[in-house]
Amino acid sequence: MIDVPAAEGLPAGRIVDVGSRGAYRGEPDIPAYGASKAGLHSLGQSMAVRLAPHGIAVLGIAPGFIATEMAGYALAGDQGGAIRAQSPFHRVVTPEEVADAVVALADPWSHWASGAVLDFNGASHLR
Repeated sequence: MIDVPAAEGLPAGRIVDVGSRGAYRGEPDIPAYGASKAGLHSLGQSMAVRLAPHGIAVLGIAPGFIATEMAGYALAGDQGGAIRAQSPFHRVVTPEEVADAVVALADPWSHWASGAVLDFNGASHLR
């Protein structure tokens, strides 16, 4: 992105990191997952400062549980009901909703949010 000129009138680029609320809430059953997502958020914030002079914005998103095959084990049965109840919406996010949020963060005019991490968890974890 640094070496390729931007289109006329547009910023040079966007990087959107997909982390997790586990970076902030903790993941006692899979601590390496939470730690790696915290590291990703920190890297993104560092790169936001580093790349800003080049017109590149770096943003992050921290979703909660996503209705995917990976989370299927946790969303099944009574445990799944308890996970869905963590959000006042009583559900988890869909992959399509996460994708829509990533597209919004990648918008050329979102540059002033560079360095931010969007909590995207249906109010299941507030900070």
